[in-house]
Amino acid sequence: MALTTQTMTDEQRKSVAIEYLKAFDNGGVTSAGGSILDLFADDAQVFFPKWGLANGKDQIGKLFTDVGGTLKSIVHHYAHFNWVFSGSDTVICEGTSHGEHRDWKIQRVYIYLDPDYAGRDTARYPWLNQD
Repeated sequence: MALTTQTMTDEQRKSVAIEYLKAFDNGGVTSAGGSILDLFADDAQVFFPKWGLANGKDQIGKLFTDVGGTLKSIVHHYAHFNWVFSGSDTVICEGTSHGEHRDWKIQRVYIYLDPDYAGRDTARYPWLNQD
């Protein structure tokens, strides 16, 4: 008997990523009622800023407990996500979420906005002067 493997389609990989994010929105519980950790391989890795790299389900569970313990709620904005697929094993999801920390203090903010609304910062960016 020959060993066969199936490659997941982009939509199948996207559905796993969405299930993961929705489980976060639902306090770590998947749509099937299982743990968010059920979505991970035993040797998976997760990096989270200010926490570091978690190796394996035990450390990933610790990471999620630590980070989740600071949150009162979180909601991802699925309708506005951008998806990028590369090869058969890379899925990139770019999007936004909102939530509430238990201590009522902002923990981290990334702003991807150019504050030069009028386009006048041409001294540092000469290509903006070109007609």
